[in-house]
Amino acid sequence: MVDTIWHTINVLFKICEQPLLLNVERAEGESSAVIIGRVERAREIQLERFKGTRVHCNAHMAPRQIRQFCDPDAAGHRFLEVVTETLGFSVRAHTRILKVARTIADPEGAESIREHHIAEAVQYRSLDRKQF
Repeated sequence: MVDTIWHTINVLFKICEQPLLLNVERAEGESSAVIIGRVERAREIQLERFKGTRVHCNAHMAPRQIRQFCDPDAAGHRFLEVVTETLGFSVRAHTRILKVARTIADPEGAESIREHHIAEAVQYRSLDRKQF
């Protein structure tokens, strides 16, 4: 019986070819201290935004808060409409993209969500949807 069960298990692996990179110069990235500073500033923005409510971060926003804090600029609206229609995102996915875009905009200190914030959020959402 163990042999029967063992033979019915299928395993699927996705293997991506990666080019071998030799002698590649490493670009200097941001220091951990700089990144930590941006993250702390974003958390402070969110704590101030939701002061006096039960919400503590963008991920837990209610629909009313999403309308209040996640309104994109005109270019962002157009981009989100096109992407939602083209990729067939649901209303739930649309809402999640807005929350993620708000989170991306916070470390920059951006008051409004811009097209590039939405584009980055869509990329993350698209990664969620990929299956092999």
